[in-house]
Amino acid sequence: MCLNQTRIFKLIIKLCPFITLDPGGAGTTQDAPRDQNPEEIISRQLAEQSRFAYAALCGVSLGQLFTGPENSVFREQYLQGLVRWLDLDESVMPVMGAFLSGLGFEGCDTFLSILQADPLLAAGATPIIQVLVYLSFLMHSGQYDARARVLIRHVSCLLRVCPQQLEEFEGTLVEKLEESSRRQRKERGRKLRRYLLIGLATVGGGTVIGVTGGLAAPLVAAGASAVLGAGGAAALGSATGIAIMASLFGAAGAGLTGYKMNKCVGAIEEFEFLPLRSGKHLHLTIAVTGWLCSGKYSSFQAPWCSLGECGEQYCLVWESRFLRDLGSAMASLLDGLVSIVAQEALKYTVLSGIVAALTWPASLLAAASVIDNPWCVCLNRSAEVGKHLAQVLRSRQQGKRPVSLIGFSLGARVIYYCLQELANDKGSEGVVEDVVLLGAPVEGSEKAWERMTRVVAGKIVNGYSRGDWLLGFLYRSSSAQLSVAGLQPINIQDRRIINVDLSSVVSQSLY
Repeated sequence: MCLNQTRIFKLIIKLCPFITLDPGGAGTTQDAPRDQNPEEIISRQLAEQSRFAYAALCGVSLGQLFTGPENSVFREQYLQGLVRWLDLDESVMPVMGAFLSGLGFEGCDTFLSILQADPLLAAGATPIIQVLVYLSFLMHSGQYDARARVLIRHVSCLLRVCPQQLEEFEGTLVEKLEESSRRQRKERGRKLRRYLLIGLATVGGGTVIGVTGGLAAPLVAAGASAVLGAGGAAALGSATGIAIMASLFGAAGAGLTGYKMNKCVGAIEEFEFLPLRSGKHLHLTIAVTGWLCSGKYSSFQAPWCSLGECGEQYCLVWESRFLRDLGSAMASLLDGLVSIVAQEALKYTVLSGIVAALTWPASLLAAASVIDNPWCVCLNRSAEVGKHLAQVLRSRQQGKRPVSLIGFSLGARVIYYCLQELANDKGSEGVVEDVVLLGAPVEGSEKAWERMTRVVAGKIVNGYSRGDWLLGFLYRSSSAQLSVAGLQPINIQDRRIINVDLSSVVSQSLY
């Protein structure tokens, strides 16, 4: 749904307390004058050199953050929109284009100093960060692109704006949008009833029409069209605020809560989302569990009880029957391991050094029969589930807002295949914000991970443990040929990929 930018702009100004940069009270949040555009507020009160420094800082950041050709249109359009917003002369665009190409990094400190010295920002740079959020909505027709949010977070960090302030502002914006949507729905209903009554009075000559069975419907339709015209009657349900809510939060505003796979898709039997936190936000996180066992971690939600309270959160429910079989097999393997260790006198270094060890004790290999089949089944299923997750995200079931993904073990494998699938299609950029993979049983080759970076706007965190002997044992059939991401760092020169060694934290972990 493509909304008129002017309508969106006016709605946002109407809904939200706009930032009034007042020298007497810098950074205060007040209602903007109804006859004043935000362009005028910024251009009249921020010094010209401050506006140039702000655009330049964003230009350099865009050039650093989004280097690939797949992001070139986004970079250019965003910077052009920002230059117009700040009421800068078009003659600055060649310089801004140079910043996008990677030049000007050395000048970042100068740009920051100029901004921070502006008297209007004496109390902090939070106001102009909030302006950047508004601008992201304006330029993308009511959508919140993942790349725009990564840029906003980056510039916020440079200007020392607390991430919590951005989270709170986004939450406030959602509340205002919901409030406006409810108000417009009520107003639409009142207008519709009023127009229909007028239409009925016109058609019926002012006579009150009682119970007329099937005759009332065509009269009502004729009356509404007589007053509004056919197009006007149909347009009663197209209020901008309602459209923005539908665009941001998915069909009917239900988001992922309303999505459930009604029938088998290929080899997938189960696929749905459960909320981890209530409420709506401008960005969301999907957590993917890797296996299920009895006791404390018998549910998909249980492993994520300590997930930080940030944005909207869901967990993916997938193939629970097979994940429980795998959990039971893993428990059986570990129960039998005690006697095997005693018989073989295995040392800790043998169990933890799968990368170096090429052979396993015969008794341990014999015990593997209980786990091989469920592990192989789940490996295959996780790949299919990942591809289906990509289809869900690509169709914007979550709405047009950024998504972050986090998963462990086979859940990380689901995310890996989701990203690989998204990378196959052009236009998938701007959907995924950040990714965290923990103990991922996937290939760790440079080529495979380079493909994923094209569809992730923020960071890809690879959490690995060199001592995770169980992952190495389960993946033993291919460990001699392929590197395993969950056991070692990904050797690739890309600022988006961050390797985190969890060996000291996850010792002999049961992924």
